[in-house]
Amino acid sequence: MTASTANRKILVTSALPYANGPIHLGHLVEYIQTDIWVRAMKAMGHTVTYVCADDAHGTAIMLKAEANGISPEEQIATVKAAHEQDFAGFFIDFDNYYSTHSPENEQLSQEIYTKLEAAGYIFTKDVEQLFDTKKGLFLADRFVKGECPECGAKDQYGDNCEVCSSTYNATELKNPYSTLSDSTPVIKSSKHYFFDLPKFDTFLQSWTKSEGRLQSAIYNKLSEWFQAGLAPWDISRDAPYFGFKIPNTPAGEPDKYFYVWLDAPVGYMASFKNLCSRTGLDFDEYWQKDSSTELYHFIGKDIVYFHALFWPAMLEGAGFRTPTAINAHGFLTVNGEKMSKSRGTFIQAATYLNHLNPEYLRYYFASKLSASVEDINLDLDDFMQKVNSDLVGKVVNIASRSAGFIHKNNAGKLAQHLAEPVLLEEIIACGDDIAQAYQDREFSRATRLIMACADKANEYIDANKPWALNKEGKTDEVQAVCTVALNIFHKLMIYLSPILPQLAENARRFLNVETLQFATRHRLLLDHQINPFNPLMSRVEKDKINAMIDESKDSLAATTASNDNKQATPQATAAHIGIDDFAKVEMKVAHVLSCSRVQGADKLLQFSLDIGEDSPRNVFSGIAKFYEPETLVGKKVICVTNLAPRKMKFGISEGMILSAEKEGKLSVVLLPDTMPIGATLA
Repeated sequence: MTASTANRKILVTSALPYANGPIHLGHLVEYIQTDIWVRAMKAMGHTVTYVCADDAHGTAIMLKAEANGISPEEQIATVKAAHEQDFAGFFIDFDNYYSTHSPENEQLSQEIYTKLEAAGYIFTKDVEQLFDTKKGLFLADRFVKGECPECGAKDQYGDNCEVCSSTYNATELKNPYSTLSDSTPVIKSSKHYFFDLPKFDTFLQSWTKSEGRLQSAIYNKLSEWFQAGLAPWDISRDAPYFGFKIPNTPAGEPDKYFYVWLDAPVGYMASFKNLCSRTGLDFDEYWQKDSSTELYHFIGKDIVYFHALFWPAMLEGAGFRTPTAINAHGFLTVNGEKMSKSRGTFIQAATYLNHLNPEYLRYYFASKLSASVEDINLDLDDFMQKVNSDLVGKVVNIASRSAGFIHKNNAGKLAQHLAEPVLLEEIIACGDDIAQAYQDREFSRATRLIMACADKANEYIDANKPWALNKEGKTDEVQAVCTVALNIFHKLMIYLSPILPQLAENARRFLNVETLQFATRHRLLLDHQINPFNPLMSRVEKDKINAMIDESKDSLAATTASNDNKQATPQATAAHIGIDDFAKVEMKVAHVLSCSRVQGADKLLQFSLDIGEDSPRNVFSGIAKFYEPETLVGKKVICVTNLAPRKMKFGISEGMILSAEKEGKLSVVLLPDTMPIGATLA
């Protein structure tokens, strides 16, 4: 099975982040997932448009602005700018990022409401709610607490009890109080507007059954709601409220506002309409009832009810097209637990970017994501190991091991003929399965297939040992081997480009090709000039992860921990280190595969070291005046392996070889030949 080759017109959205706080890693699961899918579909030649917006209405935003001493408009503008900066930092490439507080959204929300009203899908009834007399507003469930009417548990919110799991109306709470003013609210009646969702029961049951519309787990959940019976949806809120007024309300009655969940999904349409007005895209082509284009929503599993019931019913009732499919995902845990400020695992996007490469996270999430709605876990140790092994140790290493020989021996020109056409055909043929995995949102499968291709490349390099061939002066054979390796690297970059756009772009420049579109995987780079190689990616360092966690910790928790630790910890003097300091240094037995002088650097020798990893490490050492390079080939040395990679003029050094020095004479620490490669010194 292969991915569709016919050009498709596709509109894609992610759920709208709420405009009252920063983006965190839990949010990024969705936006990275969506962005990878969009990039993959574009790379396959489809016409794809990706829009999103800030969800900018509601009581919470109004109160947040009040607390900050600014207007709601200032509040949402500030947050929107921060959201856009965070998304850009992770290479989330929206075609348009807008706001639900926009003229397009107001016009479309009122148009949809007016059509629903004219068709008989809107009715009114009086509703009793808790009212905060001090704040002068009706209280949403999250702004009222009290004693559970079933079990008596205190400090329970106005919709359900966290102790006995009972659900109830906020007016049923015993001894309720407003979390906004601590005052006792009163019960007050108000006229509300309802969308008659039960009238769409037959339509929705048929719509949700359509093949490919919903994941099975989501459909099963909706079936439970159908069995329980759909209820009318309260779509109005009373003033004061930051949002759009409901049109055509009777004169003399208080203003009513659209509940935020009515105009939020309309924000998808509004963002696209704004884009259409600037680019000439045809809004009706994508949203009219009989549209032949495709529409996909990527959302979290917690908002399925709104997207799979209310939203398609609203669109159907107002005469617009409905979504082609709704793709839901699970939640994110960190180190197997819910994100926590006290543990430093409630990590904001900006905090992550202060310490780590965003493409590390894009790759790690991709390696965990499938088409299911299961939660995914960010295990920070596994994160470091996987990125270092897969991206640095396998993929980037192919280029770094091969490019130098091509430039040194062949002035950057690849061989005219391919030495291993069968191997390349296998790698190219695998592209069909990789494309299908991307299309099916099975990103974890795509990454496994890609890494299997990378393994084949490294096995080929290890089997042919270009460093050994080069030492023997067999430069034609070296060129042939490295040409095969770099052709495989080219395919890998095509396959990885939806996940790693920045790495792929840097690789594209190095490979001197115009595009990494999926169809170009069939091209062979022969008699082809490549550009100078610059380091493409460094290893994830544990200290960077630790620094990110430290920055993420709640300041109160950090202060408490600091005070707790002051009592009994002996203080090391400046002349000593503790055992913990020493334990941070990782030293391993390394086998010297090759050693050579570095042109233009009289003091340096360049080593290729086998330390028991999937691929050799490149290490520069300033010992050239003490050793002839050939005398160290085949020796066992000690390599410090957890030093941060050092970018040098001649490449990246990925470790340090231990030497002893006395009275100006330096000697490399050599180990017996019987020492096992990769053994850790302790």
